[in-house]
Amino acid sequence: MTELDTTPVAVSAEEQQEFEVMRTDAVLAGRAMSSGEFLAGLIAHAELETVGRPDRLAVDLFPGVDPVVVQEIWDRALAVGLHAGRRAGAARFYRDELDRVAGLLAEAGFVAMAGLVSRSRRLVAPESHPADGEEGRGH
Repeated sequence: MTELDTTPVAVSAEEQQEFEVMRTDAVLAGRAMSSGEFLAGLIAHAELETVGRPDRLAVDLFPGVDPVVVQEIWDRALAVGLHAGRRAGAARFYRDELDRVAGLLAEAGFVAMAGLVSRSRRLVAPESHPADGEEGRGH
């Protein structure tokens, strides 16, 4: 068996900086992959929960529809669902955004959609009235 040489090697500042970039890249890529696997598990869970039984999962394949079109629809629906999910989890923090989007929709003539956004905003982040004696977070 050969012994490893454990003699310290001089490393330049540039090499150290390159190593830090590679290390940071590897750690963040690993985190992204782990998060992706977590989301994949949630999506698989949601697929079964929304169809009810494993034998019904084939409906998500949409036989007879161009697979490219199905993928485009899937990608768009996933982006919309993730965005909506983030807002649903803490909608009160998005009060101004919800108001802004409702206004943009109304200005563009999408009155029904604007009404839906406004209603959701009122349900999760209602305005407090000074007569209620509440300030800030209800204290």
